[in-house]
Order: sequence, then structure tokens, then C-alpha cells
Amino acid sequence: MLDLRTESPTPKRIAGATGEWELVIGMEVHAQVASNAKLFSAASTRFGAEPNSNVSFVDAAMPGMLPVVNEFCIEQAVRTGLGLKAQINLLSAFDRKNYFYPDLPQGYQISQLYHPLVGEGEVMVEMGEGVARRVRIERIHVEQDAGKSIHDMDPNMSFVDLNRTGVALMEIVSRPDIRGPEEAAAYVTKLRQILRYLGTCDGNMQNGNLRADVNVSVCRPGDYERYQETQDFSHLGTRCEIKNMNSMRFIQAAIDFEARRQIAILEDGGAVVQETRLFDPDRGETRSMRSKEEAHDYRYFPCPDLLPLELEQEWVDAIAAALPELPDAKKARFMADFGLSDYDASVLTADVVNAAYFEAVAAEAGDGKMAANWVINELFGRLKKDGLEIADSPVSAAQLAGIVRLIRSDAISGKIGKDLFEIVWREGGDPAEIVEARGMKQVTDTGAIEAAVDEIIAANPAQVEKAQANPKLAGWFVGQVMKATGGKANPKAVNAIVTAKLGL
Repeated sequence: MLDLRTESPTPKRIAGATGEWELVIGMEVHAQVASNAKLFSAASTRFGAEPNSNVSFVDAAMPGMLPVVNEFCIEQAVRTGLGLKAQINLLSAFDRKNYFYPDLPQGYQISQLYHPLVGEGEVMVEMGEGVARRVRIERIHVEQDAGKSIHDMDPNMSFVDLNRTGVALMEIVSRPDIRGPEEAAAYVTKLRQILRYLGTCDGNMQNGNLRADVNVSVCRPGDYERYQETQDFSHLGTRCEIKNMNSMRFIQAAIDFEARRQIAILEDGGAVVQETRLFDPDRGETRSMRSKEEAHDYRYFPCPDLLPLELEQEWVDAIAAALPELPDAKKARFMADFGLSDYDASVLTADVVNAAYFEAVAAEAGDGKMAANWVINELFGRLKKDGLEIADSPVSAAQLAGIVRLIRSDAISGKIGKDLFEIVWREGGDPAEIVEARGMKQVTDTGAIEAAVDEIIAANPAQVEKAQANPKLAGWFVGQVMKATGGKANPKAVNAIVTAKLGL
């Protein structure tokens, strides 16, 4: 496993008129379960379908319709819990959370309050090379999503799309262990990474498949330590919840604004009101949405339509045995097996698809470090420039491995390799065949290189004297030889011959 030094969170301190304040943050991340069907019906979960086309009678709450649990969604939630090193509760139950909203046809949401499927776990959040902070997971409960109200299609009317209604969500609730905006974004980033590795959520924040509610409060230095000793939440100050954040940048901006807003209220002698707020990215500020509800406001009670979930330990063990290699373990293996730096291994394992591509290149190329260099610098750089994802790369892992193999064998130089990469990117084809067909092979014949060096030395006696007086200027001769050979001469051989001919 990756050797990370775990450190206590360093609180984000904000100076106020009456002294310093510290931030306390807890998060509720709603992750859409990667499943083709909804939690309690067989309706499709396909994104982008025509409004109200993925709606069954169950989703629409037609009279007499009863929910039936989708076993695969439960399996995905269990897999997520195991990936977060959490306790899996063999007995859990569904509850009704009662509230009215136009896009909630039932008038209640089927969720889990009293007996969640997953108990306490943790996420290790890297905050620098070799340093991680532990964010505790309080619980993960499974619930159904609501629909979507649309207010911008008509100036006088609102519309309701029920396609999302009934889609399975995992609500991942953290403890108030996060101490600053950067840590909050890093936590969501790491959580998203783990979910994608597990295959339990695609993490697409733009489509709303991963969104976070952020609970923010401020306290005086030392109060957080008192909370840890007593578990008395009153030490942490009154919290406000910022709903439905779907951008790392917006999460940080919203936390920073909200913390300063609360500090200004407290230093003016006021009291922070517990409420739910929304973030306005155009103004860079939060605004009040509604007063914060407590559990009793929702009149929770056990769902009468669903029996408790009783899981068998053998079933949970089978899921655990089939878990994929997770990000921290993969990063540690890349560093150990390929000799990669912490930074390079972090970049390559940031996304499961990127990691798989790199491993395929490394396996075929036979050189992990060189493969990492080409994937990170050439491939990722070009993908970013063209606005492409790795799945859309015109250069396959096999083709990139072929380029690396040609460089390793001295068939081509690194410079020629970059030219070859461009050709493959634009035109495709087998790298080795392209090199042969276009005469791109590197000149390794020392006799030919020596002749070129002699010719350039003979034509530039003044430059020879300068280079002999200052050996650093020998690079000019190397450049001239490379130019004369169309960049095909072996750079190492050119350097060696120039140095010898000039008597340096």
C-alpha cells in the first residue's frame, strides 16, 4: 500500500475584526448509482432522453403501484462501502421522508434514516506528496432521486421532468473533519476517483450524477479540539448547508464566501441562522433558500411497502473479493514496479481509464518510466490541446508503445519520435511501418556521422577556436550536424564525435 503520513487537519484560519476564526466543514455527497434501471422500477436511467420518457407507473406514483428493490443497486452501494473501508450493515431498512415538491410525485422520498446500509468508513485525502488526511465517513444510505423542475422554458410556466425520479442515489455523509475549501475539493475529488475505480458511479458532475451538499460553520481556535474531546457539536457553531454543488471550483468559492458571511454576522453581534442556501456562481455568493429542516420536520417513518434488507455475509464477502485495485494501491504499485515519482504516479492514477491506458503502453513498450513520460507529456498534452478525452485518442496504447519501442531500440531519436507521434495522431498507421516507408530511421553509422562532423568543422574554423576556448559552444556543432542529417543522426553519437574531433 502507499506509504502516506497521516496528519491532523490544518484548519483554514480567517482573520476577523475581533480575532481569528476557523472553518469546519462536513459534506453530504449524492452519487448516482451506475445502473441501467432505477432503484424501485425497471425504468431506464439513460441521461438525455426525451422529458418524461423514462418513467414507469411506479416512478409516477400511480395508485396501487408498489416498489421492488433493484438488487444490483444494493450491490453497488455495498461495493462502495467496501471500497471506503466501511462497515456493511447486514440488516438495514427503508424509511419515508415526507415533504411536498412538484417533482416528487409520491409526496415522499424513500430513503434510509434509522438503519442505513453502510456504516462508518474513511477517505484518505492526499494534501501533498506523501501526506494524507483522514476524513471519516459517518454513513452511506441508499435513496431515490427526485425529478427536475424547469423554470427557464417559459416566462409564465414551470415544467416538470420525471426522468430522474426514482434513480438510485448513494448519500455519502462525512463527519465534520474537513477544515478548508481546498480540503473540501480534494475530498470530493478523491471520493469521485474511488467511485469511478469501483464502477459504482460515473462521477459526471456536469450531468448531476455527483453533487455535494456542503455544511459550513465557523468557530474560534481551540473549539474544534473541544468538540473532538466531548463530541458536543455546539462547539462548532451553527452550520448552514449549501445545496447541490457540482463543481470543485464552485465548492471552494461557496465555502470561502459562506465562512466570511458567517464571521461578519457573529462579529456584528448577530447569530447565524441554521438554513439551507444556494450558491450563485455569477455573483460568487450564497443566498438563502429555506430554513434548515431537522429529521422530525420530515416525519420519517419506516416504509410500509418494503421489508427490511437482510444481507448474507457470504454475499458481502464475494463482493469484497471481486473489488478492483483502488487508486492508492495502484499508485503505490506504479511507483514500486515502474520507478515512477509520486507526482507522475498521481497523474497516471487520477483516472481509472488513464491508468489502464498507461499500463497497456508500459507492458508493450517494456519501459515504464519512458512510457509514463510519453503518456503524461505528449499524449495528455495533445488531448488537452484538442479538448479530447483519452477514450477518444487517435493514438492507441499499442501505437504509442510502438513509438516508445522504436526510441528504445535507437531506431529513431526522441525528436523523430515526436514527429512520428504527430503523423500517427493525424493519419494513424503502424509506427514501425511509417518509419520504414518515410525514411525516418536514425543514422547510427558512425562513419557517416564522422564525415558530416568533419565537413562542418572544416567549414567553420573560427567557430572551432571559440569552442576550444569555451567547450559549452560545442553544442553549435551538434546542432549543425543534426540539421545537416535532417535530424536523423543519433544525438549521443554526434556529441561523442564532436567532442573528440574538437579535442575537448
